[in-house]
Amino acid sequence: MSEREEPAGTARILVVDDDPTVAEVVTGYLERAGCAVEHAADGPEALRRAAARWPDLVVLDLMLPGLDGFEVCRRLREAGPVPVIMLTARGDEADRITGLETGADDYVTKPFSPRELVLRVESVLRRTRTAAAAPAERRAALRSGDLTVDPATRRATRAGGELALTLREFDLLVYFLEHPGAAHTREDLMRHVWGWDFGDLSTVTVHVRRLRAKIEDDPARPRLVQTVWGVGYRFEPGQGESAA
Repeated sequence: MSEREEPAGTARILVVDDDPTVAEVVTGYLERAGCAVEHAADGPEALRRAAARWPDLVVLDLMLPGLDGFEVCRRLREAGPVPVIMLTARGDEADRITGLETGADDYVTKPFSPRELVLRVESVLRRTRTAAAAPAERRAALRSGDLTVDPATRRATRAGGELALTLREFDLLVYFLEHPGAAHTREDLMRHVWGWDFGDLSTVTVHVRRLRAKIEDDPARPRLVQTVWGVGYRFEPGQGESAA
């Protein structure tokens, strides 16, 4: 956690955990993977550090003094886009789902493999950087009804209004738009959108629910992202669906 000059392109990771042992282990593994790591022991300190130097990714413990991880994640999302991976010691699925619904891109349950966490971090950073570096001509804008999604600029609009999508929500919407009418299992979506061959499939379920809340007229009766019972999900294009 040194203040020395970092090589260009070094990923800045903010680790937020009040357990010094966990923080030390996570920091050590991430630094060995080539990341520059800062540590905050509570929620208010995490927000101060993020405001002073915006991170490329946040590893965020759920149980924190001062402000819990849910509130820290909410406030970070209000300040700007940043990928968040939550750490939780709780086994309650409701807490994990709440974390995802708050805007976390993924979660890892304690006790966890530090190497697995590093792989998750690298996966999220790789997708973020690939999207940011993509040339404008690489992928055309996608349209479906009143939805317009531009993968090159990472902007999505509905009826002219910009949609506030997380990293995964955006990638999920792009994947659906690029594969209209096809049925996708949750395993397929995790593999192609998250880039993982493992993980809790409820992550996909929660992100589909969040995406529906932002693009459907009535999320309880979705017309665009439809459930295919026994399979997964299918995107049904709206009127005027096209690529341009």
